[in-house]
Amino acid sequence: MTEDAKGEWSGWRAAAEAALYGADGFYRGAEGPAAHFRTSVHASPLFARAVARLLCRVDEALGRPAALDFVDMAAGRGELAAGVLAALPADVAARARGYAVEIADRPETLDHRIEWLAEPPKGVTGLLFANEWLDNVPVEVAEVDSAGVPRLVLVRRDGRERLGEPVSGAEAEWLTRWWPLPTEEGLRAEIGLPRDEAWASAVATVDRGLAVAVDYAHIADARPPFGTLTGFRQGRETAPVPDGSCDITAHVALDACTLPGGRVLTQREALRALGITGARPPLELASTHPAAYVRALASAGEAAELTAVGGLGDFGWLLQPVGIPDSLLAEPPGAGLFVDVPDHEEQ
Repeated sequence: MTEDAKGEWSGWRAAAEAALYGADGFYRGAEGPAAHFRTSVHASPLFARAVARLLCRVDEALGRPAALDFVDMAAGRGELAAGVLAALPADVAARARGYAVEIADRPETLDHRIEWLAEPPKGVTGLLFANEWLDNVPVEVAEVDSAGVPRLVLVRRDGRERLGEPVSGAEAEWLTRWWPLPTEEGLRAEIGLPRDEAWASAVATVDRGLAVAVDYAHIADARPPFGTLTGFRQGRETAPVPDGSCDITAHVALDACTLPGGRVLTQREALRALGITGARPPLELASTHPAAYVRALASAGEAAELTAVGGLGDFGWLLQPVGIPDSLLAEPPGAGLFVDVPDHEEQ
């Protein structure tokens, strides 16, 4: 590779932005994200059914409005939006309006009821759902140098890194508040300020209803000491090289994103509250209705994957109600990952 092909040094935020969303970026490819990594949406249709059940609860909390919005952020190829609309009861589906927010071109076979947008619509009444969106909002990476000072990590197109200037300004304030780094050389953090801002902007589009972000997550008392920046290509984790050939992602500090009135819980807790438990069907069903037993067993296996400890069940769900009560998912007794968020101006 020539020096020109390697490119100039830049921060990880700019490098990932170009690699993911530029003219030849990863997310503009024809094959779509599903060819490279597996999300809950792709794991089982049970996920879309659970989200449809949540949309119905939002509908009831809103008093069954004449028009009920469902906004699928970072929609991929519209799989979740299509699955949710298909799973709704007829009376709800008749009032539902589906929106898929994505920078790629609209798939030709997508349900005609779904509007394809580059930005979320304004004035949403209903549910805005962001499944694995925030982890792909590019952020800067900081690393502690030999003097104990956090510096921005610079990168070239071939993935080679070096340290740049000390972290300063709003980014330094964010680190101090949300991810304070000890002075040990080599420790890393991803500076989540752009994600906080992106989430606040998305929530601001909701007039009444609920906004939900689902993602790989960590909270203040369990930050990973060396960060989480990584890549995915064709189903395998790989080095995060910002050349457009792979997904570039990092886990989300969901507690930093949470606005007043919001809370965070695990996907396992959220899906169980929506009726996805992974319980095996009764064995007697195998003798009375064998085909039904086989279907129920397969469904239980899919539910178990969606709620698995150490897997998809550990994802964080950030619930942000707007103008409705926070009672759509009951808090499980002693549930972990709940956060007490101070006034947002303190961030």
